[in-house]
Amino acid sequence: MSATAQAARPVARPASRLRRMRKNRIGRLASRAPFYLLIAAIAGYCLFPFYWVLRSSFTPEVNLFQTPIQYFPAHPTLENYRGALSANFFTHALLNSAIVAGSVTVLSLAIGSSAAFALGRFHFHGRTFVLYLVLSMTIFPQIAILGALYTTVTKFNLYDTLGALIFTYLIFTLPFTIWVLTSFMRALPGDLEEAAYVDGATPLQVFWKVLLPLIAPGLVTTGLLAFISAWNEYLYALSFIQSPSRYTVPLAITSFVSNTGSAFAVPWGQIMAATVIITLPLVLLVLILQKRIIAGLTAGAVKG
Repeated sequence: MSATAQAARPVARPASRLRRMRKNRIGRLASRAPFYLLIAAIAGYCLFPFYWVLRSSFTPEVNLFQTPIQYFPAHPTLENYRGALSANFFTHALLNSAIVAGSVTVLSLAIGSSAAFALGRFHFHGRTFVLYLVLSMTIFPQIAILGALYTTVTKFNLYDTLGALIFTYLIFTLPFTIWVLTSFMRALPGDLEEAAYVDGATPLQVFWKVLLPLIAPGLVTTGLLAFISAWNEYLYALSFIQSPSRYTVPLAITSFVSNTGSAFAVPWGQIMAATVIITLPLVLLVLILQKRIIAGLTAGAVKG
C-alpha cells in the first residue's frame, strides 16, 4: 500500500501544478481585464474619428447623410479622391506644404542642435535662465503674438509668401527643438568630447563628427514633430497667405467647392478624401522612422 501511494504521488503533483498554473493565469487575466478594457475604450475613442474620415472618403456623396448610418459603405467609390486630386489648388497646396514643412524642419534642427550644443556642453552664467526663457516661449498661445508677427511680416515684405510661413512657424518649433536636444546633449558622456579635444579636434568638429551622430534619434524625433506641426498649422497660414497658389493643405481643405456651385453645399466627400491624402505622408514617416522615434523617446530619459 505504501509503495502504491508513493508511486501515485509524482503523478498527482504535476496535475495539481497545472491546475494552479491555470488558476493563476485566469486570475491574472481577470485582474487585468479592467485595464485592457480601459485601453480598448481609449483606443476606440481616439481611432474612431480617423476611421470615420476614411469611411466617408470612400462613400458616395449622396450616401454620406443616409439614415440609418452605414458604418461600412455599401458601394465604395474613388470619386471623392478623383475630385480632390483634380483640383489644381490642392495639388499646389501639397507642394507648398512640403516646401514649408521641410524648410522649417531643416532650420529647426540646424539652429536647435547648435543652440543645444552651446547650452548642453558649455558652462556659462545665465545658461539656466536662457533655457527657461526658451521654454517660456511655448507658454503663450499663437494668437497672442499674431499682431506683432503680422507687423513684422509686412515690414519685411513677406506677406503672401511662403517665406512668411517659414519665418513664423519657427516661433513654435524652435523652442521645443532646443529644449529637447539640450537634454540629449547633456545626457552624453563627457569622455568622448574630452578624447576628441585631446586628439586636436575643434569645438565645431566635436559637434559635427562626435556629438551630432550620437543624438541622431533625438534629431529624428524632434524633426518629425516639427514637420507635423508645420504641416498641420492653420492660423498663421490663414493670416499671412492670400493667394490660392500659395495655400498650404489646411487652407486648401477649406477651399473645396461643391460641384453644384452652391455656397451652402459642402463637398464633405472630397474634404474627407483630401484629409486622408494629407495624413498619409505623416503616417508613412512615422512607420519608416518608428525605430528612431522610439530610440529618441527613450534615450533622452537616460543619462550617461
